[in-house]
Amino acid sequence: MTTSNSNFYQIGASLPVDAPSYVQRQADEKFYQKLKAGKFCYVLNSRQMGKSSLRVQTMQRLQKQGTVCAAIDLTGIGKVSQEQWYGGIVYNLSESCQLEDKFDFDWQEWWQQHQAVLSPVQCLSLFIQKVLLDKIQQPIVIFVDEIDKVLSQDFSADDFFALIRFFQNQRVDNPIFQRLTFALLGVATPSDLITDKTQTPFNIGEAIELNGFQTDEVEPLIKGLEGKFNYPQRVIEEILHWTGGQPFLTQKLCKFMVEESEKNNPNSVKEVVKSRIIENWESQDDPEHLRTIRDRILSSEQRAGYLLELYKQIQLHGEIAAKKNVESSELRLSGLVVQRQNKLRVYNRVYQQVFSHNWVEVQLKNLRPYSEAFRAWVASGCTDKSRLLRGKALESAEKWAKDKDLSFQDKQFLAASREKEIAFSNKKAEYKRAEEDRRATEDRNKILSEANKKAVEDRDKILSEAQRFRISSIIAFSVAAISLFFTIILATQTHTYIKTVEELTKLAGELENEGSDSEAKELFSLAGQSVNIKDRKLKLAILNTGISYAYQKFENKDLKKAENYLKKIENISKARCDISKIKKYDAESQFCILFLKVSGNFFKENNKSEKAIEQYKSAFDILSDLKQKRKRGKTLVKVSPVFISQSKVNIISKQKIEDLHLELIRLISENNDKNSDGYETIKTQTKDSLGEYYLDELNNLLLNKKWQEADKRTHMLMLYIADKEIFLDTESIKTFSCESLRYINSLWEFHSKQHFGLSIQKKIWIDTRNRLAIKTWKNRDEENFIAFVTSIGWYEKEKENYFAYNQLVKKVEEDYQKTSAGIMPTLGFYSWVVDESGKMEKVKKDYLYFKRDRSFLFERLDKCNL
Repeated sequence: MTTSNSNFYQIGASLPVDAPSYVQRQADEKFYQKLKAGKFCYVLNSRQMGKSSLRVQTMQRLQKQGTVCAAIDLTGIGKVSQEQWYGGIVYNLSESCQLEDKFDFDWQEWWQQHQAVLSPVQCLSLFIQKVLLDKIQQPIVIFVDEIDKVLSQDFSADDFFALIRFFQNQRVDNPIFQRLTFALLGVATPSDLITDKTQTPFNIGEAIELNGFQTDEVEPLIKGLEGKFNYPQRVIEEILHWTGGQPFLTQKLCKFMVEESEKNNPNSVKEVVKSRIIENWESQDDPEHLRTIRDRILSSEQRAGYLLELYKQIQLHGEIAAKKNVESSELRLSGLVVQRQNKLRVYNRVYQQVFSHNWVEVQLKNLRPYSEAFRAWVASGCTDKSRLLRGKALESAEKWAKDKDLSFQDKQFLAASREKEIAFSNKKAEYKRAEEDRRATEDRNKILSEANKKAVEDRDKILSEAQRFRISSIIAFSVAAISLFFTIILATQTHTYIKTVEELTKLAGELENEGSDSEAKELFSLAGQSVNIKDRKLKLAILNTGISYAYQKFENKDLKKAENYLKKIENISKARCDISKIKKYDAESQFCILFLKVSGNFFKENNKSEKAIEQYKSAFDILSDLKQKRKRGKTLVKVSPVFISQSKVNIISKQKIEDLHLELIRLISENNDKNSDGYETIKTQTKDSLGEYYLDELNNLLLNKKWQEADKRTHMLMLYIADKEIFLDTESIKTFSCESLRYINSLWEFHSKQHFGLSIQKKIWIDTRNRLAIKTWKNRDEENFIAFVTSIGWYEKEKENYFAYNQLVKKVEEDYQKTSAGIMPTLGFYSWVVDESGKMEKVKKDYLYFKRDRSFLFERLDKCNL
């Protein structure tokens, strides 16, 4: 390569039409042929994928065969009024088609004349029909680049897209429109661009997939490396290995390698990637590329958490099934991930190393420092008060939230946390007053007791010496000595136990002050349960396990102290936690599960993942071995011991059983590369076991007529089965397991005596003339939906308002058989659509999604013969 073409590779911006480094891809030929045939096309992809360069090349090819091409870049129009925006489009079309030069056409005069009587979109329509198509007789292709800029306007662009659809549909009746077609390019999805789905042109257009460079396409790039490297083919293959063919990164790395070849000791592709792209990437990212991806993901505080969580799942699993939801689309539009063979995976190795697991964790913490508690609270239907923040954790969250654009649920979460903190402070003050009263009473009683004791002593002095020594002095001495010996031992043991309980409760209180309410609650319960255990060694071992756990859970962890307390109970755990000897779910077996779980957490905190998995797996095995056959609804199955135990001691809470499963799954996901086959088996077993556990819990709640909790658990269970975190979308409903639906429905029907259940709701849905699988919502669908929610007792038609959730629950708990059939389960309706007072939330889209998705749920039930 000579000095004159040292700028062979171009980084950023559109490549000139004669650029030697332009790479033709499959999309080039498809885009050209479709537009040549008059087909409406759109290229919607992430930034810096070569969309504008594709447009430039395609325009030249079309112009050579006689097509007139007009190019509109919406970035140049900017953010303006609706009239100015449409006027800007008319101006661009006039300039691109040289109407003034060729036909002496004054677009401004024409615009002002027609704008006075027509709307902006009518003006554009008239201009295209009566001016553009009248004056130009050749085929016309209008390219609209940066189409996503319509999203930044203060008005809806639905009319613009509807106009494109109108022109396409008019081809049947008016042949003139066969000479006109459009091509849209930008960073958006069709659903982003148009809200009225009945007017979208995208369902009659052709999507052009723009993929990265493939090995058999990069001959133009190899030419720039020839003469610089002995084996340019190998160099380009190594470049593609790092970039995955991403156009911007590939051009950039090619340029870097050419520069590197001029050095005496040139670095390898790997070394150049490390030193010039990955290391200190934020300062080296020029022209901006990686920062563009970062900013796209983090731009919305309300959405960023969900995108990062989804990306985290892709990191953990390598790839996940691509689903048609907002988060998947947004992540693909950022450019960070790519969809291949219906799987989402990280686009390339550069992105993997820049946007690493640590980067995600830091961003999640910066976005929402209380994310873990928040997600658990949302998953509970916003009812689990143990997940609310307290103390320093709440103060930190409120400080962070100041001046942030928070979602409705974030605000609700922080408000509920503050309300709980105020209630706790009031309760604490009340407790303090009660404690002061108690101490004053104790002081008075102590004075009276000492006075009484003195009186008894004075009486004893009067007793005769003879009477006092009637008993043999030797026997008296022996009995006293033995009694004293056992008294000292008992006193020592009691003192040790009391001191250990005091330490555990003190640490639990400190955790509570830090806002770790659920952990504090567990430890307080542990201290209380220890009273019921007669085995002294076991009792102390349980308390010491709790103390070790507390030191692991503090904001400033003290892992050394945590280790010391685990060592104190090492011997008893070895002696009593042999899985082959554990036969029943009692205090001892619960201690073993607790000890192994806490030990696993300790190893996890010390980054010893394999040891942590080993401990968690041992705890899981004990739990699995203790399952017993019991009735779950009508079915005889193996049920988790926590739901069937008759033990008076409950060291392990239901929450801890759930946490054990979740933590084991998470650890294996993060370390799957170390023992892929073995770990994958354990992970599958654990996930299946957790699903069974959730069913056991639902059955237990329904058996005990805890309808509200059962309602929340049903929603969470279905989310778990569908592998969703917040809500069920249409795609997950369409493929939801028939067996799971049948099981969940049978539990509701069995325990409510056929009064509640999904199949009952489906029957009422059909009886109220609602359609199944409604894609487009119409006025009569709204009327039928209101009839449905009225029939099942959610809606009060006279007041035109929904009943508040607590009203529903109150009715059901008073006498469930007197309520409307099908009133339960609600499946998240009162978490996402209606607030506590029964009013609709501001987000009307959630209401529309709920109604539509409910119609798909009942269609799924129908297909499952329920």
